Amino acid sequence: MKDKKKKAVSVIARSIYVIALLVIWECVARSGILGPRSSLIFPSLEQIGEAFIKNFVKGYAGTSLWIYIANSMKLLLTGLFIGVVLAFILSGLSMVSYVFFKIYDLTVSVFDLLPGIALLPVVIIIFGVREEVIVFLVVHAVLWPMSRNMLDGFNATPRIYVEAGKNMGLKGAGLIFGVYLPAAASYIVSGLKSGWARAWRGLISAEMIFGIASSPGIGLFINQMRTNMNNAEMYATLLVIIIIGVIVQYGILRPIEINTVRKWGMTK
Repeated sequence: MKDKKKKAVSVIARSIYVIALLVIWECVARSGILGPRSSLIFPSLEQIGEAFIKNFVKGYAGTSLWIYIANSMKLLLTGLFIGVVLAFILSGLSMVSYVFFKIYDLTVSVFDLLPGIALLPVVIIIFGVREEVIVFLVVHAVLWPMSRNMLDGFNATPRIYVEAGKNMGLKGAGLIFGVYLPAAASYIVSGLKSGWARAWRGLISAEMIFGIASSPGIGLFINQMRTNMNNAEMYATLLVIIIIGVIVQYGILRPIEINTVRKWGMTK
C-alpha cells in the first residue's frame, strides 16, 4: 500500500512539473518577449503540435520522419549490439588473464574519456563518409562505459564467491558466467543504461555534423529544419528524440532492472 502511494505521488509530481514547463513555454511564446524573433525561438505549443504531425505525414522533401527514425534506429541497434558483445567478451577475458586485465583496464580508462565526436574527423579521413562511421561512433560510445562498469562489478565480486565457484570446479568461462556475471548484474545494468544514453547522443550528434544522403537519420532531419528555419518542426523533432529516449529508458531498461537486480535485492 505504501509503495502504491509513493508511486501515485511520483506520477502526480512529474505530471505537475511537465504541465508547469508547458505553461511557462506557452506564456513566453504568447508574450512576444523577444520581439520579432520571438515566434521563431519560441513557437507556440499549437504550432509545435501541428509540426509534429506534419513531420510524420510530409516530412522533408517528400521523405517522412518515419524513414529518418528507421535509419537512425538501424545504425543505433547495430552499434549497440556490437558494443555490448565486445564489452562482455573483453571484460570477461580480463577476468581470465591478469595481464590482459591491466592492458584493457588502461585502454578503457583512456578511451572512455575521449568523446566520440572528437574522433569523427579521424574516422572520416580513414573510412570516408559512410554508415559504418556512425556505427563505429555508437560502438565507441557504448563499449567503454559498459566495460568500465563490468570491470568494476567483477572487481567488487566478493572473494568468497570466487573461491566457492572454483571449489565447485568452475574455471574460465564457467567462472565468469556462474559467478562474476550474476554478482556484477547491477553494474552491468548501470553500464547498459549509461552506454545507451551516450550512444543515443553520439548518434544524433554525428548525424547532425555529417548527414548521409543514402541513409538520412534524425540528426540530419533536425539540421535540415534548422537550415530552412522551420523551428517548430525542429522542436517537434527534438520532442521525438525525447519520446524515444523515454520509451527505451522506462519501457525497456527499467523493466530489465526491475526483473533482475531489483528482484534479486541487489539495489533499491
